[in-house]
Amino acid sequence: MSNYNAVLGRNTENAPIAGQNSQTVAYSHYNNFSAQLPIDPKTGELVVGGIKEQADQCFKNVKAIVDSIDHVMSDIVRITVFVTNIKDLTAVDEVYKNYFTSYLPTLTQVAVAALPMNALVQVEALLSHGEGTIPNAPQSGDLIKLTNNTLNAPTSPLSTQIVSFSHYTNVSAQLPIDPKSGRFVVGGVKEQTAQCLKNIKAILESVDVPFDDIVKINVFLKNLSDNEAVNEVYTTFFPDSAIARAVAYFPARTTVEVADLPMGALVQIEAVVSYGDGTPPQLVEDRHGLILEANNTEDAPKCSLSTQTVAFSHYNNISAQLPIDPKTSEIVSGGVKEQTEQCLKNIKAIIESVDHVIEDVVKINVFVKNIADMDAVDEMYSTFFPNGLPARRIVGVSTLPKDALIQIDAIVANAEGTPPLV
Repeated sequence: MSNYNAVLGRNTENAPIAGQNSQTVAYSHYNNFSAQLPIDPKTGELVVGGIKEQADQCFKNVKAIVDSIDHVMSDIVRITVFVTNIKDLTAVDEVYKNYFTSYLPTLTQVAVAALPMNALVQVEALLSHGEGTIPNAPQSGDLIKLTNNTLNAPTSPLSTQIVSFSHYTNVSAQLPIDPKSGRFVVGGVKEQTAQCLKNIKAILESVDVPFDDIVKINVFLKNLSDNEAVNEVYTTFFPDSAIARAVAYFPARTTVEVADLPMGALVQIEAVVSYGDGTPPQLVEDRHGLILEANNTEDAPKCSLSTQTVAFSHYNNISAQLPIDPKTSEIVSGGVKEQTEQCLKNIKAIIESVDHVIEDVVKINVFVKNIADMDAVDEMYSTFFPNGLPARRIVGVSTLPKDALIQIDAIVANAEGTPPLV
């Protein structure tokens, strides 16, 4: 197996230990971190104090994990901040600046209905991993990050619009801001959705990356009832090219209702994008040489506006799964345990449809309607992941599609890569 990438889960005693997940899971050229709560690793309890103290502890925990794997904070590609009160972001930003004084990663900030342990804030990181994970074989340890900002999209003193590393590009979550005026566009959720997607497109065009290279879209909505209006606009952007239209390509997608968004926005959108050229010193490849592999299976629920899994290079990006029985297209009967099982069955079916196994999962994102249900969720979750290997994020939401109790998406290792990799 020395010729294959290995999924590498790691933990340090200098950050909170969670039995259901690894603190960080490295695969190929990325480290996927579990979302960090403001827990003092020495006591296992939330730190004393308010939002600033909690935010500082979250970042301390992130830094402790970064340090434990011989990396530095400037290796972080994306930071995602979850708060329970959107007004707390000002205080969080003050703390954030202490940890990113020069280099700025991409950034997503949202308010959610609840966080584990009634925390006020939770911070998640995605880290570059230049050495890669092929056993006994260095993988271009001198790979560099490429960062870029364009005046054709909103700029921020807290983040970079786009950070590329190896064969992936991460885009900061885009608000519906007109870059010319610096203000929200006039109108409702349709106009705001269009502006978010225009901003993403402008950012990608600034680095000569086509819109259809997007592999995953995450939509954060203030009101889930606005989803139909969002979808109406969404289909005017996807598919974007003649090639994509010919195969009706849509990225994998997760839609989440949030409690609030910065500046009172109705919608915010983030994107993960394939980057066929790679970052130096990888050889520049034909942009269409490394291909996207999109796949749907009848064994999991289908959606006309998203692909169940989109593979690029060494990762599979899986759309959020609801507890829907693919045979009936209805939510399974029962409570949160049964719904958790169905979500994970759907993910497992998608993974197996592309000749992979559940052990290839590197990251799980859980969106649960009642955070108090997590004990029941974990009981079922442990039957799919008995070794607690994947990194994990848990957030509480007020509403889910079809009034589900839980929704789960995943990031999965893709050892064989996508052609022409072997």
